[in-house]
Amino acid sequence: MTDNVIIIPSRLEATRLPNKPLKKINNKEMILHVYEAAKNAKVGEVIVASPDDQILDLIKSKNGIGIKTKTNHKTGTDRIFEVFEAGYYLILF
Repeated sequence: MTDNVIIIPSRLEATRLPNKPLKKINNKEMILHVYEAAKNAKVGEVIVASPDDQILDLIKSKNGIGIKTKTNHKTGTDRIFEVFEAGYYLILF
């Protein structure tokens, strides 16, 4: 095991393309393409940070790790920092 963690921020309420993470490419949701690419990099554990149960349920259905975040973040970086600051990733080590 490595000490590295990949935290992927994801939400459904995007203004340019609502529900983007759940849109399908080749019959697979976009968030799963991103999640699987991160896992295949073999850099460390992968966490999806989202305020949306639909995204978290999808990730968990693939035996992934999803952390529920607040809904009021302005950026994905804020979402990542919430998971980092709370230390949720420490449960992996």
